[in-house]
Amino acid sequence: MPDGICHLFGILYSGHLLFPKYVPTRCFYQAAQENLKVICHSPPEKAQLSSAVMRRNPFVVDGCCRKGSRNALQELYNPTQPELSGAAVLHQARRDQVVDACRVYSASSRKRRVLTPGDLKHLVVDEDHELIYCYVPKVACTNWKRVMMVLTGRGKYSDPMEIPSNEAHVPSNLKTLNQYSIAEINHRLKNYLKFLFVREPFERLVSAYRNKFTLKYNSSFHKRFGTRIVRRYRKNATQEALLNGADVKFKEFAEYLVDPATQRDGPLNEHWQTVYQLCHPCHIHYDMVGKYETLEEDANYVLRLVGVGESLRFPSYAKSTRTTDAMTAQFFSNISTQQQIQLYQLYKLDFLMFNYSIPSYLRLD
Repeated sequence: MPDGICHLFGILYSGHLLFPKYVPTRCFYQAAQENLKVICHSPPEKAQLSSAVMRRNPFVVDGCCRKGSRNALQELYNPTQPELSGAAVLHQARRDQVVDACRVYSASSRKRRVLTPGDLKHLVVDEDHELIYCYVPKVACTNWKRVMMVLTGRGKYSDPMEIPSNEAHVPSNLKTLNQYSIAEINHRLKNYLKFLFVREPFERLVSAYRNKFTLKYNSSFHKRFGTRIVRRYRKNATQEALLNGADVKFKEFAEYLVDPATQRDGPLNEHWQTVYQLCHPCHIHYDMVGKYETLEEDANYVLRLVGVGESLRFPSYAKSTRTTDAMTAQFFSNISTQQQIQLYQLYKLDFLMFNYSIPSYLRLD
């Protein structure tokens, strides 16, 4: 992480967490009675890790998921395993890309970001292995939640794929960062390895559309969002469509996303919300950014950093059913140039932060 640039967490003020844009070194703010105390330290790759990071929290469960002798942050920034050294260079480049994009955005934006505890509900905490994972729907988050349940289950689970998918999404099965006190949040953000996984923004968007609006079993999404979309954007809609919302077209979904009225309704649903809004990478420094395009390689890299790579592997996924670039291009060919431009503007930060090129099929002129 370059000197003089950092992501912060956070100032407690009138019940809110206030994040300045950027300051030198990494600083963490804590509420000490009525005064604010500031604790600053150098980036981990430039300084020795704190004593809190150095302490081990042994975790032994029948040979599975025993924590390694080194903290994951140590292994990331100062790898001792030869096979991890090459990957460290790649992930430094990904971190730099996020920092550069955030710097540009910060310079062009006049808004001062205020986060509430609810903004941290996507950050899953594993205290035993000192991990924080920000889950992004439609980026293998079901399998990552399964893995986190194995890591935090203390022997309850050993095989991620034995955990039913609906069980992985039960909120009480995993602890999220918003459930801690401000001091505890700061401690974990400072000392735990923080990671997230991202995906080409439009592939993720089309994947969400296919899953939530074209499959019959997702009737709750049809009722909640489909009926609203049909009512707003379909002329001469049938009574059945107005009642069930089960046949939303991608063009209608796109119109819903770019409509200013949708923004006024409140935050987008997590399945099509931007990664920028879900995980706040311009305010929280993520040590590792994994990509869906290299999912198994990056996921198993995280598990090796933690020291459980020999006993736990990330589940393979069904490539035959995944949304592809060609499939995404086909969906985008059915919407107007104006809608394409508006969708790109909506997801532009995700493209820039995670180094995704403008798709060749996009008509931006």
